[in-house]
Amino acid sequence: MQLFYNPNITETTTQFFFDKEESRHIAKVLRKTVGDILHITNGNGWLFTAEIVISDIKNCMATVVSKEFKRKHNYTLHLAVAPTKMNDRYEWFLEKATEIGIDSITPIICDHSERKVLKLDRFEKILQSAMKQSLNCYLPKLNEAITFKEYIEKSHNGQLFIAHCEETDKKSLKQQLQPNQTVTILIGPEGDFSVKEIETALANHFIPVTLGNTRLRTETAAIVACHSVAFVNQD
Repeated sequence: MQLFYNPNITETTTQFFFDKEESRHIAKVLRKTVGDILHITNGNGWLFTAEIVISDIKNCMATVVSKEFKRKHNYTLHLAVAPTKMNDRYEWFLEKATEIGIDSITPIICDHSERKVLKLDRFEKILQSAMKQSLNCYLPKLNEAITFKEYIEKSHNGQLFIAHCEETDKKSLKQQLQPNQTVTILIGPEGDFSVKEIETALANHFIPVTLGNTRLRTETAAIVACHSVAFVNQD
């Protein structure tokens, strides 16, 4: 099955048009024609089966034949991850986290961050592509970049963790995680969180955790954290 994305479809939609980019992909690249069946999600849990009624490279139109609401995973995972110096590493994290299962992401600008300007439009496209590739009907929410200080001052609930490399007393993430919970995990930049940031996080009820016995890159740590939460919540 190949999955398409259209954020404008709702459970009451009967007919709709694809945008120019998707229309070209459907009609010219995939050579789909009138009568062919497509599968579409709106990124909010709905899976639609639709039949092409107009196959045009600029304005492809389809009619909804059936719909199904997909149950979301039984946990809520938010990762606040500092941007990496190399943009492609952060993009890799976004892609793999979407495939594994994540609900929302916030890029946090930290004391040791080397990259502070982000291309969120490109990040959004990567999330969409990964969602379609993994046949997932839920699109993760990508929040605006925010400083660590601004982020930590927000209200947070559920299980709160900060993964850092300082030689202090830390818990094992896999031993701390509980199933069916709202989980927030902070992942720092290449230079790690500053001591002040770690102290601030602890003062705001974040539990310091380790992700293993080796030092991980930012994007690797984020994926390990993401997979750990998914693993704990496996049916």
